[in-house]
This record gives sequence, structure tokens and C-alpha cells, in this order.
Amino acid sequence: MLVSLFICPLCQSPLQPAIDTWRCDGSLHPKQTTHPFDVARQGYVNLLPVQQKKSKAPGDSQASIEARKRFLNAAHYQPLQALICQKMIELLAQNESVTKPIAEQDKELVHWLDIGCGEGYYTQAMAQTGVDILLAADISKPAVLELAKVSKAAGKLWSQKNQNDGFKIADGSKTAAIYPMVTSAANLPLRAHSVMGISSIFSPILPEVFNEVLSDEGYLIIAKPDVGHLATMRDALFDDVREHDSDKFLQELAPYFMLLNTCRVSTEMTLSEDNLADLLTMTPYAYRARSEKRQALLAKVATQSFVTEAKFIVYILQKK
Repeated sequence: MLVSLFICPLCQSPLQPAIDTWRCDGSLHPKQTTHPFDVARQGYVNLLPVQQKKSKAPGDSQASIEARKRFLNAAHYQPLQALICQKMIELLAQNESVTKPIAEQDKELVHWLDIGCGEGYYTQAMAQTGVDILLAADISKPAVLELAKVSKAAGKLWSQKNQNDGFKIADGSKTAAIYPMVTSAANLPLRAHSVMGISSIFSPILPEVFNEVLSDEGYLIIAKPDVGHLATMRDALFDDVREHDSDKFLQELAPYFMLLNTCRVSTEMTLSEDNLADLLTMTPYAYRARSEKRQALLAKVATQSFVTEAKFIVYILQKK
């Protein structure tokens, strides 16, 4: 039941989704006070209280979101998207509640959390992997708003579930119900041990939080840049290039998770000036590199295409 999946970010009481307003029951509040959270017309819900914000507009800027949307929609990182979804499908196939024969199924819904979902390029593909409920969380309201709009247009939004005949979309395939939520990763509005899997794609790694929200033997998929990621671009931008240390967080996860598998994927990209400008804007290089270095690189690409290689590493872990 979804009744107890969500908890209030203010008092941790059970939080009930509804089309117009999500409301907690106040059972854990000293004064039994209930807290309402209005659903935006685009279909997302803001569960980030002011006291949990570290800035007025936390998360990615609108410019970064627009650049990432253009770049990813051009399929430059599609091999990574495909790898993540394939690994999700494999993990779901191992999940007993999914693989029971239909006659036996009064199965629990499979909940998956995409943490730091951004505008949802990976989330939209994850919705086709076989999960039932896809919780899409990010601290950036503009990013979650974008995700909600796309989900609604595709008929995948949680509030459209009753209108979609078992939540099949136009081509007859099953899709997850996507719940776009503005929230802090450190203070997730989710009941303990309530999700079967978590994906963290270029997002912060929070071992204790992940352990708390994952069910027993739940799965964790982490995607990071691999050694050599965008090497030619970084060589052009920095005098001293520091290599990605992709494995450093594994020690922090070790008390809670065991590593099942490590996968790598790479793709060579030939980028126009506009492509490269978007890639710069959506990465930390936008502010880490000196302005004159960025301008010199873009000026060079104005006369010839720029070739670089995206390299990613994906870790599959399971809760101990």
C-alpha cells in the first residue's frame, strides 16, 4: 500500500498522496498537527521544507538543466542509459516477488528510488524496466518540474495511474508510475526499508541514508565517470588534470553493502560547438575551468568538430 510509503518531512508521520494535496496524519507530531503539501499543476510535489534548504534555489540551475536536456536528448550518453536499465532488468528478474507465476501473484509493488534524478533522462528509461513505482527525487525544483512535465506528457505520472488501465501506455507496454519529488537526499520522505532499489547517477553517495531506506537485500546502482572520462576536453581546459577516483566511496559503503559487479561503458563523441557548449555548461567544468580556457576551446571547435570519449563505470551493490 502507498499509504505508508511516504513520511512527512516535518514530523515523520505517515504521508498520504492525493491528486491535489499530500497530507500527513500528524500521528507523530506532539500536537497531532497535520501538514499539507500541495501538488503543482505539472504533477510534482515539493517535500523540501525551508529549514532543509542551504540556499534559496538549491540544486542545478535552469541553464544547466536546459543544457543537459539538449545534450542528453541528442543520445550522447545513451549507452550509459541502456546499461543502467539492463542492470535494473537483471536485478528485477532476481527479485522473487517479480518472478512468481501470475497465478501466485498478489505481489508487493516494486518501489525504486532514482536519487538526484535531475530532469529525468535516465528516469524515463527506468520506467520501462518493470518496476511498479519509480520515486524520482532531486533538490532542484526546476529539474523536477521538467521531469514532471515530460512524465505527464508520456502518461507515466503517478496521478494518471487510474486513467491508464493497469498503467499501460499507448503502445501496450507496462510503465512505472513516476513520482517526481523535490526533496533533500539527506532527509528522504520515505518509510524505512521501503524501496527495493536505488539508482544514484553522478549524485552524492549517502551510505547511512541508502541503508535506511532500502529493504533487506535491496540493490544499489551507482554510476560515476571512469578514468579517462572526457580526457581531451579536460586536457584543453586545465593545466593540471586530476584523474577521477571512482572507487573512493566503496569503503564508506562497505559496512552496509557488498559489491556484486562492476561494469564499464564508453562512447566516442564528435561534438559541434553547440554540443560542446552544452557539455561544458552541464558539468562542473563550467565553473572550475578558467573563462579564457573555455572560450579558447569553443573558438577552436567553431571551425572543426571536437572529438572526446565519455567513459563511465557502474557499480552494482546489494545490502548486507
